[in-house]
This record gives sequence, structure tokens and C-alpha cells, in this order.
Amino acid sequence: MIRYAITRLALALPTIVIALFLIFALIRLIPGDPAQLILGETDDPAALARIRAELALDQPLAVQFYHWVTALGQGDFGKSISMESPVLDLLVPAMGVTASLVIPAVVLAAIMAVPLGMFAAWRQNTRTDTVVVALATVSLSIPSFWLGLMMLLLFGVQLDIFPVVGYISLTEDFTQGLHYLVLPVLTLALIEAGVLVRLARASTIEVLQLEYVAHARAKGLSESAVACRHVLPNVIGPTWIMIGLVLGGLLGGAVVIETVFSLPGLGRLMVEAVFARDYPVVQGCMVIVMLCYVGVNLMIELTAPVLCPALRYD
Repeated sequence: MIRYAITRLALALPTIVIALFLIFALIRLIPGDPAQLILGETDDPAALARIRAELALDQPLAVQFYHWVTALGQGDFGKSISMESPVLDLLVPAMGVTASLVIPAVVLAAIMAVPLGMFAAWRQNTRTDTVVVALATVSLSIPSFWLGLMMLLLFGVQLDIFPVVGYISLTEDFTQGLHYLVLPVLTLALIEAGVLVRLARASTIEVLQLEYVAHARAKGLSESAVACRHVLPNVIGPTWIMIGLVLGGLLGGAVVIETVFSLPGLGRLMVEAVFARDYPVVQGCMVIVMLCYVGVNLMIELTAPVLCPALRYD
């Protein structure tokens, strides 16, 4: 296992370096001069040259990339142009909001989807199976912004159970913070449950056709024992990998839900920075998203063989 972990870590490093280079290059391809954006409308060549020197924009691109990566290694993400504050001070609270939304949503989606998918597979080609597959398909088809608006309309406006707008951090008031997160977490969980239901169903159907399941039934084991002891461990493997992909993607892609529910998360921060042409913030958000995606998938690769006996550390 240790050798496997070291190998995966070694393979992740080139991925991070290549992703950092692409982020750096894409930002440089955006029209406009960051130094001029910082300076504003003032036309002062001396001040412009000074800012370009401070940002190392007058250096070759290779030197700029080296200085940027070195600064990142020291925790320096630069300074926001529009908000005039360190980028890291903006990223940390925004990432906390996104994590408090995405992680519970993915956990809830998995808790709902895996048993439901297995149950549908056990009732394959029956009315129950058809209903579950239809619900999963509807979940995949519904736009997240529409479902979020419907949740706000029903539970926020009509029933007046949950707040419609605003946000309170869990660290400030845990109970009130949960009150503001219930609807966005439930919306995101319902949206993501569809793909997990279909995957769990397909994996269960495949496992049920294997000989060891028939052997377990021939030994007289109950269906619940077959499901828990023989089928579930082999279904968890591919489902766990998909959960990692969903989690990694949502950590940087929950901007629609964050916008609908007015949550100051990472995705919303990135969109606002794009509109403001705040390149340091955009760059910092992209770096955090990339690191989260690589880190989550690395964790999934290291833990999948523990959860699924069919996988091995090679």
C-alpha cells in the first residue's frame, strides 16, 4: 500500500505542474493589462511601469511562472484588484462555504442512491425498477437552478419554513447556519443522486450475475445477507470512484446553486471575479479548484481498494 501511495503521489505532481502552467497561460491570454486595471483610468507611464515591475510583468513568461509558483508554495496567492485584499483571505471563507454545501450534499446523495440503486437491481424489469429508473432519469434531467427555485418557492415562500436569502456561517451560529444550508444541500443531493442511482443499479446487476452470488444463494443465505456480505462490497468500488468525481467537480462547479441561494461560495466568487476582471482572484480560484479535484481523486484512488475487495494495490 505504501508503495502504491507513493507512486500515486508521484504521478499527481506532474498533473499539478501541468495544470498550474495551463492556468497561468490561460490567464495571460485574456485581453487587457493587469497593471492598467490596478492603476485604473490614470494615464501615468511611470506608475504603470512601477506596477508592472512589482508584478514581474516586465519579465519573460518563464520567469513570471517561476515567481508565481514560488509565491503559491509560500501561500501567497497575490492581491485582489477589485477588493484590494489578499486573495487567500477571500478564498478561505469561500471554500469553507462551498465545502459545507458540497460535502453534505454528496454524502446525502450517496446514502439515498446506493440502497435505491441496489433495490432497483434486485427488482429488475419490475414496476419498482421502472419507477426508480424513471426518477433517476428525471433527477438527471432537471436543471439545478429550476429545482433550487422550486425549493425556495415551496419551502421558503409558501410554507415559510426556511429562509429565502442570506447566509450565516456555521462557525458563527451552527443552528442558524444549518437552517440556511438545508435547502441548497437537499437540492444538490437530489440532482446528483440520479447518476449514483443508475451506477449503483448497473453495478448491482453485473455483480448479481457472478457465480459466487449464485453459490451464496445455493448455500441458503438470505437475500439480505447476500446483499450486505457479497454484493455491496463489490458495488461500492465503482460507486465510490464516481462519488469522488462528483465531489471534485462540485467543489468548483456549484456556482449555480450558490447563486440561486445567495451563498458566498468559491464558484460565485470566481464568477464575480471574472466579471470584475480580477485576474488574481480568478487565478487563485482555479488553483484551489484544481488542487481540490486532484486531492479528492487521489484520496479516492487510495481508499477504493480498501472498500472494494475486487480492487488491489498494484
